[in-house]
Amino acid sequence: MTDPLDPVLSRIDADLPQALDRLSDLLRIPSISTDPAHTPDVEAAADWLVKDLTAMGFSARKDPTTGHPMVVATGGAEDGPHLLFYGHYDVQPVDPLHLWDRDPFDAQVQDTPRGKVIRARGASDDKGQLMTFLEACRAWLAEHGSLPVKLTFFLEGEEESGSPSLVPYMKQNAEQLKADVALICDTGMYDAETPAITTMLRGLLGEEITIHAADRDLHSGMFGGAAMNPARVLARISSDLHDDQGRVTVPGFYDDVPDLPADIRAQWAELGFDAEAFLGQVGLRLPAGEQDRSALEMIWARPTCEINGMISGYTGAGFKTVLPAQASAKISFRLVGQQDPHKLRESFRDFVRARVPADCRVEFAEHGASPASVMSTDHPAFEAARQALSAEWPKPAAFVGSGGSIPIAGYFKSILEMDSMLIGFAKEDDAIHSPNEKYDLDSFHRGIRSWARIIDAISKA
Repeated sequence: MTDPLDPVLSRIDADLPQALDRLSDLLRIPSISTDPAHTPDVEAAADWLVKDLTAMGFSARKDPTTGHPMVVATGGAEDGPHLLFYGHYDVQPVDPLHLWDRDPFDAQVQDTPRGKVIRARGASDDKGQLMTFLEACRAWLAEHGSLPVKLTFFLEGEEESGSPSLVPYMKQNAEQLKADVALICDTGMYDAETPAITTMLRGLLGEEITIHAADRDLHSGMFGGAAMNPARVLARISSDLHDDQGRVTVPGFYDDVPDLPADIRAQWAELGFDAEAFLGQVGLRLPAGEQDRSALEMIWARPTCEINGMISGYTGAGFKTVLPAQASAKISFRLVGQQDPHKLRESFRDFVRARVPADCRVEFAEHGASPASVMSTDHPAFEAARQALSAEWPKPAAFVGSGGSIPIAGYFKSILEMDSMLIGFAKEDDAIHSPNEKYDLDSFHRGIRSWARIIDAISKA
């Protein structure tokens, strides 16, 4: 008996030119969400998607919010696994325009030394990624008239402008959006030949501290030695944050930090990550984190404390001999496992207060707090998707972590109570958010085929 996947893959190959035409049509809409002048364009992109999903047979609508609209569509099998697919149709501004080689919204396929690419703003982030999934569904429907899974599409128009309407909308529509598992396409490959499913996302905690001393800047000759220098206090606090082995010294910092599971550690070892080459790209050589951990663990699976900026005293041209009245630092923490950002904030502030001399005072300002997201790969959909990806690409897919923070995955967990699979086909050189953004034609083509395989695999899992 013929495998139902085979004609779908053949259809995808045959219809690639038409798929590129559809992607180009969407890319030509300048849906820049952060610029009020482009509000009609964001609406136009939402309308384009509603029309396309409706033409495929889905029940699609454009839901208004206090900002830009959400596009929601439903369809597929009533008795199959229920998947929620998330992507965003808004794009970043194109400035500086003079650094683009062509009109950012005149989408074209171009030849490059590394193969053909689709060049346009949003080609990789996130319209090209979004359309890989839509095209996979289109091929399934064209060949079989139906899908083997139940689907809900959830497409956002504010991701590039902070998603102000996202959480309120999800809370108001939680019952309609809940599914067995979420699929998020706004991510990338491990390398050009190795697909990845991101299952660990670090959380983020931001703190700003300001040490105050004298009521004004002081002459360093007249007051130096007698008056406390807040820059010196800040330097001591900053240096105390880590020990000689790279571990963070804030009390309780490693509470609720899990060890890496053995099977995930084995997968990561097979990736052949070269720490020296990775750091060499930026003129460095030696990993600076916990010395008993691999560099890949440091980036994906371990918590961090980093000083993002410091300022104090005179920083202009020339020289000015002063004792500054204050000194400030911005400090961020990347969180993993079950670390509680609010508990950590208080522990960090106690750590700082204990090091502030009697003649000084400290002021704190918070800059966000979100926990890590860790997906349960025990769900059968995860291994099914990994095997499906491995069948399409030259190298086996791996469950990987991400050093960054992707809030939508956390919201799916906390609001909709479901895990997410982050699967995308972006490459490191796609120049997202930058001039001359591109998406490899190979990523687009194999991405469509990959989603078709994943739909098939999950329906059988």
